[in-house]
Amino acid sequence: MNILITGANRGIGLGFVRHYLAGGHHVWASHRDHAGGLSGIENASLHLLRWDVANDAGPVGELPDSIDLLINCAGIYGPGKNGQELQSITPEVMQEVFNVDCIGPLRVVQLLHERMARGGVIANLSSKMGSSADNSSGGTYAYRAAKAGLVIISKSMAVDLATEGVHVLSLHPGWVRTDMTHNTGLIDVTESVAGMADVITRARQYEPGAFVDFAGRVVPY
Repeated sequence: MNILITGANRGIGLGFVRHYLAGGHHVWASHRDHAGGLSGIENASLHLLRWDVANDAGPVGELPDSIDLLINCAGIYGPGKNGQELQSITPEVMQEVFNVDCIGPLRVVQLLHERMARGGVIANLSSKMGSSADNSSGGTYAYRAAKAGLVIISKSMAVDLATEGVHVLSLHPGWVRTDMTHNTGLIDVTESVAGMADVITRARQYEPGAFVDFAGRVVPY
């Protein structure tokens, strides 16, 4: 398969790169400024792209003619919890996080959907923190709103791209030990990625636009 992954230089994105390269696939991996963990991978099937999904400039590097799987993994958390409370959140923070986490994947799909192979899959990484049904602690306004928005955008993508034979899902990776979580969490990157990759393999067992966690469970939202 030809696979394109955004936000691929660290954390979950880098985990996806390693997972699919190990499976013998061709991987186009994008990063914003620095290649990070990608620089340590020597594999002829790895193709690097420089791409900041927060702007409209598009990628630097050669794109594949056909894409079987697109994983939108690029994202930010924004300020820590104290910076996203009711009394501290600002419009600027809301806009910054929303631009990367919600509008960013939309930009990517707008640019790449015509390259998607019939039968291809788009997986947008959201978070259970974007689920209204799961929100019992409040706060984290920017991150919650952006990830919730991405679930809704994914659903519209799923409807709009169905006639092109492209299936779209939103994924919840679990609480993963990465830089974003300050290496706290319940599972590691390898477990999260393996679970999500299995869900992607079985994507058409879920309704278009479904929100599914790494263990294959549908997330209410």
